[in-house]
Amino acid sequence: MRNMMKRRKKRSKKKSKLTETSYDYDFNSVRRIINSFEMSAEMMCQLYEGQLSKYTNVMKGWQFRWFILDPKTGILSYYINENERKQPPRGWIHLEAAVISPSDEDSNTFTVNSSSGDIFKLRAQDARARQEWVNRLRAVSEMYTSAAAQSNPPLPPREHLVISKAGVLGGVQSSTSLALWDAFAAVREHLFRAEQNNYLMAKAIEDLPSSGELKHVDPTLLILKASSQSMLTSLNQCLYILHQESAGNGIASSNPSIKTKGSIKHDHHSQSSHNKKKFQL
Repeated sequence: MRNMMKRRKKRSKKKSKLTETSYDYDFNSVRRIINSFEMSAEMMCQLYEGQLSKYTNVMKGWQFRWFILDPKTGILSYYINENERKQPPRGWIHLEAAVISPSDEDSNTFTVNSSSGDIFKLRAQDARARQEWVNRLRAVSEMYTSAAAQSNPPLPPREHLVISKAGVLGGVQSSTSLALWDAFAAVREHLFRAEQNNYLMAKAIEDLPSSGELKHVDPTLLILKASSQSMLTSLNQCLYILHQESAGNGIASSNPSIKTKGSIKHDHHSQSSHNKKKFQL
């Protein structure tokens, strides 16, 4: 009889140990999931940068460029090399409504199609590096696209509107923010059209004959072409600085859906106070 009681006690102890270990396992699993979400949130607040190959044009082909992804502003910018990262970028695009597509040709190439029509054709060192870039770019793009949709909800029926003092203040603040976003969008639209006209003008000059009364090496035309490009570059850099300043003042964090058309284009016709992680790709 005593032996029977001892066996039952041993069995009950084993069962309790099993339940404790299973409970610990489930708790640890939940903790790991929570930590992964926290890491993802932390990742979205950090700069991500590294070297990628960028397709420039038919003559130059692929060129190494230093890319920086800033989730805080939603901007993907690039520089000639890492040493120039403190200078204005050679080119940049906003990732709102952008489409990031891995290439079927190989395991290293992918494209970034912005809502303005600009396309970055990029190549990472290997498949793993490409997947990391694609994941981060898609995460930032989805975040800003969702924010844009939420910041422009459908208007409620007029008969159900209830106006309060807080509502009036909130409406004034909201209208001010919307006016700022509209101003950014209007500036980008005008710059985008100016860039198109500048491209057509430059192409028309280059298509002129090499001899005759009016030729493509005419000093006046060359000065006009260079001045036009310099003016567009300066205007784009000013817009980029304004965009960064608005993000630093907390404007972009409250409504990050600033529409940007086009990008700074220096690369032969191709086109932060937070923590930083550097990845040599």
